[in-house]
Amino acid sequence: MGKANNDSLDIRGGMRKKWLVHLFPLPAVAIYTIFIVYPILAAFTYSLFEWKGLVMGGFNQFENYKRLFMEEPYNTMFWNALSHNVYYFMIEMLVQNTIAFALAYVIYKKIKGVSFFKVAYFLPRLLSIIVVGFLWKLILNPNIGVLNATLRAVGLDSWATAWLGNPDTALTAIALINSWFAIGFYMLILLAGLQSISVEVLEAAKLDGATGLKLIRSVVLPMMFQPLVIVIVMTFIQSFEAFELVFAMQGSMGEPYYSTDLLAVFFYRTAFGTSGGDAGSLGIGSALAVVMFVIIATISALFMRYVNKREQT
Repeated sequence: MGKANNDSLDIRGGMRKKWLVHLFPLPAVAIYTIFIVYPILAAFTYSLFEWKGLVMGGFNQFENYKRLFMEEPYNTMFWNALSHNVYYFMIEMLVQNTIAFALAYVIYKKIKGVSFFKVAYFLPRLLSIIVVGFLWKLILNPNIGVLNATLRAVGLDSWATAWLGNPDTALTAIALINSWFAIGFYMLILLAGLQSISVEVLEAAKLDGATGLKLIRSVVLPMMFQPLVIVIVMTFIQSFEAFELVFAMQGSMGEPYYSTDLLAVFFYRTAFGTSGGDAGSLGIGSALAVVMFVIIATISALFMRYVNKREQT
């Protein structure tokens, strides 16, 4: 009898431990639900109602979505902002990630002072994005900025311009500033990918005649597929959520003449109004937030599906 009781107690203790294991994720699930799931569901709910300021009115089905896509100026501003986000993403991919890979590869080759360069490249990421915007706004100031002063000092007066005041250069300038800010972070991800490559594989490729760019193209990049996927997805999400830098440097109107307007900036202006006193529309703003979520989630999911299929073949 005593043995049977002990076995029963052991079984009960084991079951209790299993239940305790299932309780451990609950705090994380609760935080995720409160700060991620609830805002998404709330935005979708708000988008289905009419709003008078911050007061919810009657249920209007998908009227806010119709106004967003069919009513001026919302539809024009939406497509304008979306095109800017696409351009922003292209700049990030071509400039930010190319330079990040080049720096990671240089560090991977174990040059002298590698520890210093790791810290130096990552240092801008430690700054507040608002501080970054303020500093670069001073650097690009057309009258007292360091960049124009340097161009004039070396005889390139014709190149000096109002970088943030010219619609042709403002968005590119901000995208490049964001690239400078984020390069160190993506460099570390790519460096981790490089360090995961087997040295024996690289040595065998070199013996087969693969050197320089051929080695990178034929061996290094294919073996860094997973880190590259992470970088591409994170760059896409960051580009389509970009807000702080544009807001800090150009305000909520995407100056000049909406040439730096991004979807997140357009959302802020639409939902909460402008500094000029224009009232916002929380319903249309919520509809825009839902559309942004659908764009980011759908494209990210399709890309990951393509990646998974590629890995299986």
